[in-house]
Amino acid sequence: MDYALTIALAVAFCAVASLYASVGHGGASGYLAVMALAGMAPAVMRPAALGLNLAVAGLAAVAFARAGYFRWRLFWPFAATSIPFAWLGGGASVSDAWFRLLVGGALFVAALRFFLPAPASNVAPRAPPVALALWIGVVLGYLSGLVGVGGGIFLTPLLLLAGWARPKEAAAVSAPFIFVNSLAGLIGLMPAATLHPPTFGLWIAATLVGGLLGARLGSERWPQVRLRQALGAVLLVASTKFVLMVFA
Repeated sequence: MDYALTIALAVAFCAVASLYASVGHGGASGYLAVMALAGMAPAVMRPAALGLNLAVAGLAAVAFARAGYFRWRLFWPFAATSIPFAWLGGGASVSDAWFRLLVGGALFVAALRFFLPAPASNVAPRAPPVALALWIGVVLGYLSGLVGVGGGIFLTPLLLLAGWARPKEAAAVSAPFIFVNSLAGLIGLMPAATLHPPTFGLWIAATLVGGLLGARLGSERWPQVRLRQALGAVLLVASTKFVLMVFA
């Protein structure tokens, strides 16, 4: 890979990691968007996005848990079924056309997430039925492994729109959810993964720097409405590019 492109991607990944970690996400959909705009192959994109996701989601999980927002009762039903199905999804083969459609859809969902208004914080959240959460975990886990994301782009808006969590509680639950699903998806994908250690090492370092900054600011205090809307616009562009590539 061209040296200048490698550095440019590292800078972009650092910025994406900072923005995503501030809302409890690992950033996989953002990394996929950047790699899509750079014209990278799906064989490289999926494992790279999951690997970077692990680093940033782990940082975000610790930051939000230390701030007191994590809720075990909300986390475990989704994670219990999502983990094995993320592994299955990671090991599943998918054609380039279907991969682009799935990623385009995932990026579109992620973009909408950043444009959604935050629900009123004075509304007391109610826990979802365990059986329902278990079934949702199955779907989110498989999609996460198949597309190469941790599932936070699906889980966070669901938690907020269903009234199951406040924004920072949703972030605190989504971060470890993303971590375990990214790990399971990467393990399932590993036999066919294509990673270049020197390049990937630089990208990991860049995302760790951005993730540390974003996780700390997001778990404490950071107005970010405009930044999130700008990121949503970038994701919409990447989503459109993916879909158009299918019909090109």
